[in-house]
Amino acid sequence: MIPVNKVIQFNDWDAALIEDATFEIAERHLEMEATVLRQARSQNYNSPYAFLNLPDDVALRESVSRLAQATLALEPTMLIVIGIGGSNLGTKAVHEALNGIFANDLNTLKIYFADTTDPDMLAALARLMEQQLKQNRAVILNIVSKSGTTTETVANAAVLLDLLQQYKKDSYQSYVVATTDENSKLWQLAKQEKWATLAIPANVGGRYSVMSAVGLFPLAMVGIDIAQLHEGARAITDSCLELSIEQNPAARSAATIFGQYGKNIFIHNTFLFASELESVGKWYRQLVGESLGKEKNKAGRVVHVGITPTVAIGSTDLHSLAQLYLGGPYDTFTTFVTYKSFATDITIPSAPELKSLDTNTEGLSLTHIMDAIARGVKVAYRNELRPFIAVELPQPSAYALGQLLQWKMIETVYLAYLLDVNPFDQPNVELYKRETRKILNHG
Repeated sequence: MIPVNKVIQFNDWDAALIEDATFEIAERHLEMEATVLRQARSQNYNSPYAFLNLPDDVALRESVSRLAQATLALEPTMLIVIGIGGSNLGTKAVHEALNGIFANDLNTLKIYFADTTDPDMLAALARLMEQQLKQNRAVILNIVSKSGTTTETVANAAVLLDLLQQYKKDSYQSYVVATTDENSKLWQLAKQEKWATLAIPANVGGRYSVMSAVGLFPLAMVGIDIAQLHEGARAITDSCLELSIEQNPAARSAATIFGQYGKNIFIHNTFLFASELESVGKWYRQLVGESLGKEKNKAGRVVHVGITPTVAIGSTDLHSLAQLYLGGPYDTFTTFVTYKSFATDITIPSAPELKSLDTNTEGLSLTHIMDAIARGVKVAYRNELRPFIAVELPQPSAYALGQLLQWKMIETVYLAYLLDVNPFDQPNVELYKRETRKILNHG
């Protein structure tokens, strides 16, 4: 049972404008899938739903914590996560949500993500890295790839490893950590080069891997309480495996989104009223895009199904997209995400030079203003019959983020079941990869 003051709240189900009959049909279907997930949770990592087992893995947390402590003993000033997609999106999401988007301006250990082969980006990152190395400081490279052969990751790793070797020469191995599947090509290379290694369970896919060593190691390095992250995920997993849809927030939100899909509402907008949650939205965007956007169903029949995930930030995007959301086509379902309280608050001071602007904000807190805006938006959505649900996190914490991410992963599995697609493969991604390899192989 999750302590009341820690639980995330799910509100405004009625504002989704879904008929009771839709929930009744979904409940009959999802009860079967919830039963499968319950059984999978007892099978350790021996099922396609292996991500469910990660929050229960004490040995995993302990091994990650030991390596993080040993690596921190090198007194690094820079950590570069070299990975793309599921290999870095979850890590970035939790880091920014809890440490803030300006963490690198405040903390001694700075974390960067090499997640594209944009040459200008990588050149700029290499310059920052070289500045640290020239001062004889430690830079840690965390190479993350489930397959161990991702083109972008291998290319970026080659550039940054070369730079590391120039300055650390014979000791460079101490500054490299490889996170990958056991016996992948990257794993074999790491063992050969005597890099530290962390294994990803074979049945845990990249976009479901944030609770594995993929996320835990870099998050532990930058001070995130990974035990609390796991604890929050573990606690909400119990709720998300309930057979009753009324008691199961993941099944209920999946049924709600599926109900919108049945009404030709194919866009799902995650509207986050906290700037530092933007990367959470981007992590969910990948989760939904790769898990649900499928050419074929489980039987191999061509169906071309999918839900288009979008991300908006309150109150920023109210001044760029609110006109579309409230006046445009009825093609979007929205999940609002807010905090009950932020980690800090600011009271608006008296500013005589601004009196003539008369905005009635003097003496109010920014939390109060943000809350008023979020509530106002939801009232406007109700009035305009724009379907939505609302989720309230108690405050920024590892426990709350663990709940949020695990709920969304289980929700996605339920949605895949309703859409009759495999949530764990991404066969069409190979189309661009195959063409890229052809071009690279032939110049």
